[in-house]
Amino acid sequence: MHRHQQEQEPSGPIRVLSVASEMFPFVKTGGLGDVVGSLPAALRTEGVLVTTLLPGYPSVLDALEGAVRVAAMSPLPGVEISLLEGHAAGHHLLVVDCPHLFRRKGNPYLAPDGTDWPDNGVRFACLSRVAASLAQGQVPGRCPDLVMAHDWQAGLTAAYLHYDGRPAAPVVQTIHNLAFQGRFPVADLERFGLPHHAFAVEGVECYGTVGFLKAGLLFAARIVTVSPTYAREIQSPEWGMGLDGLLRGRADRLRGILNGIDTNDWNPETDPAVLFPYQVGDVVGRKPNKRAFQAEFGLRQDPDVFLLGLVSRLTGQKGVDILADIVPRILDDRTQLVVVGSGDVAMERALARLARQYPDRLACHIGYSEQLGHRIQASADALLVPSRFEPCGLTQLCAVRYGCVPIASRVGGLADTIIDANEAAMTSDVATGFLFSPVDGDTLAGAIRRAATLFRQPARWAGLQRNGARYDVSWGRKAQEYARLFRRVLGRAEIGMAEFDQSSVRRRPPLAGLSQSTRGARAAYQAARRGRVRANDPFGRPG
Repeated sequence: MHRHQQEQEPSGPIRVLSVASEMFPFVKTGGLGDVVGSLPAALRTEGVLVTTLLPGYPSVLDALEGAVRVAAMSPLPGVEISLLEGHAAGHHLLVVDCPHLFRRKGNPYLAPDGTDWPDNGVRFACLSRVAASLAQGQVPGRCPDLVMAHDWQAGLTAAYLHYDGRPAAPVVQTIHNLAFQGRFPVADLERFGLPHHAFAVEGVECYGTVGFLKAGLLFAARIVTVSPTYAREIQSPEWGMGLDGLLRGRADRLRGILNGIDTNDWNPETDPAVLFPYQVGDVVGRKPNKRAFQAEFGLRQDPDVFLLGLVSRLTGQKGVDILADIVPRILDDRTQLVVVGSGDVAMERALARLARQYPDRLACHIGYSEQLGHRIQASADALLVPSRFEPCGLTQLCAVRYGCVPIASRVGGLADTIIDANEAAMTSDVATGFLFSPVDGDTLAGAIRRAATLFRQPARWAGLQRNGARYDVSWGRKAQEYARLFRRVLGRAEIGMAEFDQSSVRRRPPLAGLSQSTRGARAAYQAARRGRVRANDPFGRPG
């Protein structure tokens, strides 16, 4: 009998296979890489041992130490891979080595011309298929207790297990950003190694395409997203990106757990990117960094100028176009702005034009820079996060730890992690930043004006900084929540928590007991087809 058919042992470590397309410090395009890289160490203290399955990008293979080939597999038709095992930067890794799919330099998803790699579907179907084989115990000695599948790139893992019909470790599907869903042509179904009958509303079909993330949300044992507010938002037509009906149908299996950050990496006292190190909460000791940062970007070195920072992907989701529109309204002799990031070419060009127009007030670094991403937090007075939607956000967590006060839209994880500096919060000495809604130029400009007014009151501003420094941005309590969730999924904890129905977990195969949610998904998708819910990404991007 396969061990996943047996009742789980009540004690001992939980062995989790984390399946992801990126992981800091090996490859990173955004917050996903940071989370995948920092969560395993925090889970280890909770009795959860994580092995991470990654594609064999050059940067991953270069970092892999003591690599051993543990299996040769043919996960998809015409695809041969070697499964490598080793360690890198303190992480236990399994790596899918397939040169023609993954040994490409640069961005893991985009070709040098900025377009998606045309075989992205096959590349990440391969990753998911290998994860499913591991979950089924097909590689001796490396079968996990549970699989944590990150975003659409690992979304087919649960679907493969469902259609294989073999006992296997249960899957917890995570949503880091619902806007990116991994939708591919139905003509690729056979290339993905999926049966024809899988292309159905109760399967992987998603508005006429093969939906990787949709499949994960439908077939996973549990769904986790990265903040409680975002978990509620994505069940609405406004922010559900066409999957709100499915998510409402599986609401009993959906939970929001906030992200944390690695407080060893994000420590202004030891951070090598910080020119003048200081302790967390030392609002005086951080001040020399501001003058040095102003000099680095050619801005007037003046401690009394209100220095705003933005470090972000330059996209519509992040509200960068809103900021660009109001630059003439917010920059004056007493305000400066530094932007660090890359993304939409039109937004990059708009910001570059504004920097030429306001050379003494606005400076831009167009491009990814991990060092500047740290230094801006240690130098700016306030960090702008004007996102139209934000599943969790990490920059505001780094900001408050470094004494940089966030000015952010009241959405998703931003609303969960920032206490607005309204009069009541200031009187109670609990405020940590500024929130604004709705997300438009007028409200953003108003929030900046509010912040600037308080900045001119040094004692009150220092209170905001110290409150932020006291906020727990670590993985500690969040890792505990993940560990409790994993134990419930595996039947290692008491039944009866209101947010989870555990009745089907203990003695059934991991993917059993989904019929009620499947019926809910069917009804939701039928409603979508009748046009009652919005099917498309509001920013015009394909999944």
